Amino acid sequence: MRPSIREALLKNAVTLFAGRGYHAVSLRDIAKAAEANVGSLTYHFGSKANLLKEIYERHTQPMNARRRELLGEARRISNPDERLMAIIRAYIVPAFISSSESDGGGAEFTRMRAVLSAEGNPDAQAIIADAFDETSRAFIEAIAECVPGASREGLVWRSQFLLGGLYYALINPERVSRLSGGAVNGEDREAAVGQLVEASYASFRSLAADTGAAADMIKQEKTA
Repeated sequence: MRPSIREALLKNAVTLFAGRGYHAVSLRDIAKAAEANVGSLTYHFGSKANLLKEIYERHTQPMNARRRELLGEARRISNPDERLMAIIRAYIVPAFISSSESDGGGAEFTRMRAVLSAEGNPDAQAIIADAFDETSRAFIEAIAECVPGASREGLVWRSQFLLGGLYYALINPERVSRLSGGAVNGEDREAAVGQLVEASYASFRSLAADTGAAADMIKQEKTA
């Protein structure tokens, strides 16, 4: 069954944005790919920015809701190390288990997110911020509770590294298979989640370890 014009416009916009970025794609390009006219696009969305906003809302709202649900469960864990591991999983897992175009996942939408994040277009930046910043801050605060003494700078940078690793694991799993000579299956999502969680746990946990080492050094200097 042929999708509605509105759905066709949304779907083809994601494909074009993922392949060429936001700036290089015109309303005419999207309409042509959807076998529609530009008037249909402006009727349904008004502008390219509004179209992109709707794409983000329909893809990210279910994923963010699941992340917050899992975050709430993780924060009830008393042991800080176990809680940190669960918090990181709460961030990563929804991006992997959401695999359709309507529930927040799919490699094409993830590729589009990566391309648009790197492009730096003001419209896209504002939409991305609205879609993710509130949830991301909630995770950073939860992680901070598990690594007392960690600097805000370190927490924010390492959350950015986590996001980069998540993007790449989702959009280019074949590279893992290729670099391993086929010994590792880059398409194994369970393995990818496990590796990302372990690497990110070590990254965040070391912030507390570094703080403790610095405190010991200061203490030793005072007693010397």
